[in-house]
Order: sequence, then structure tokens, then C-alpha cells
Amino acid sequence: MNNHIQGIGMTSQRTRDRLVQRLRDEGIRNERVLQVMRTTPRHLFIDEALAHRAYEDTALPIGQGQTISQPYIVARMTEILVENGIPDKVLEVGTGSGYQSAVLARLVPRVYTVERINALLARARECHRALRLHNIYAKHSDGSWGWPENAPYPAIMVTAAPQHVPDSLLEQLSVGGRMVIPVGTSTSGTQKLKLITRTAGGFEEQTLNAVHFVPLLDGSVR
Repeated sequence: MNNHIQGIGMTSQRTRDRLVQRLRDEGIRNERVLQVMRTTPRHLFIDEALAHRAYEDTALPIGQGQTISQPYIVARMTEILVENGIPDKVLEVGTGSGYQSAVLARLVPRVYTVERINALLARARECHRALRLHNIYAKHSDGSWGWPENAPYPAIMVTAAPQHVPDSLLEQLSVGGRMVIPVGTSTSGTQKLKLITRTAGGFEEQTLNAVHFVPLLDGSVR
């Protein structure tokens, strides 16, 4: 692995180790998730000018009005999704920087990810290729549609917040499957992270953390 990927100084493995200790202190318990967070070079997924901040536990801008999620939220959402065991595939709605996809791809055999902003998707694909993550399948598409051709999914992660959970995503969740999704508007300050489980008779919903995500918007952008 070359020095750019491995990281030096503020992007070094030692800096990553300190981040993982903070995540553990904040309540992340899944050791497999923590190990993936330790070994995934977050600095690759942000602009070089911000690389020195890559292992702070904070969201950072990635252009196009979007952000790379706070590491704690990435770890928390991942931990929730794999709590009952590793699914054979996962749908991610909102590729963004590609960092969350990379974390998932080191745990889950197949990751299907959709992104509405093509420029972001192109950059994410470059990062995934650099890390040789060949089990990520990416598509330029309106996220609220999901990726029905590969449904049903035992796990769905949504990384942007709709005001209401899209019916199209609920339909793509398999029975027994889990969806982690932020719901609400950032302007009202009432976004909540929700866990939705599909049962034989319908859907069960559990409210988890208060969160702050960019909104899930309709339409795709070249």
C-alpha cells in the first residue's frame, strides 16, 4: 500500500488508532466495525486540503453541498445494520464520498450503492478502485428509487434524510431485513435516526439517535 493510502503525519495509522479509541469511548462496541474503521483511510475520501482533519470525529464538506459523515455516525449506523449478523448484501442510498461504502464493503460480501450526483459518484469509484474494493456496485440514480433490480435486501442504509421513509425503499427490504435511515428536516432540528425492521406482518420502527444529515433530494444530477 503506497504512502498516500497508508497515510503519514495527521493521516497516519496512529491518528486512526486514536479515532477508534474515541469511538470506543463513545459507545461503539462491535470489534469488527472498529477494526474496519481503524484500517479504512478516510483521508482518501476528502479533498487534500482537509486531509489533516480526516480523523477528527466530525463531518467535513466534500463539494456539491454534501458532506462526509462524522466517523461516529458511520460506525454507529454500520454497527446497527450488522447487529444481528452480517448480511449477504446491503443497499446504500447516497454514496457521497464513498467512505461509508468502503466501510461496508470490508464487512459485507456485496454493497449496492446509488448516488444522484454523478461527479461525487465518479470520485467515489476512483477511491474504491484505489482500495481494490471490487465488491461495490455503484449506480448514478435518484436514491429514493433504491435499486429494485437487486432487491430484496436484508439490509438498507440511507445516508441522507427524507421527511418520510420512501415506500419504494420499504418495498425493497426483505422480511427480517433492517433499514437504518435518518428521517426529518435539518432546519427544524428534529432529525432522528430510525431502525426499521420488516416483519411478516409489516414494519417495526425504533427511534435511535438525534442526527443531522443533508436532505434526501429527488432527481439525479450530472
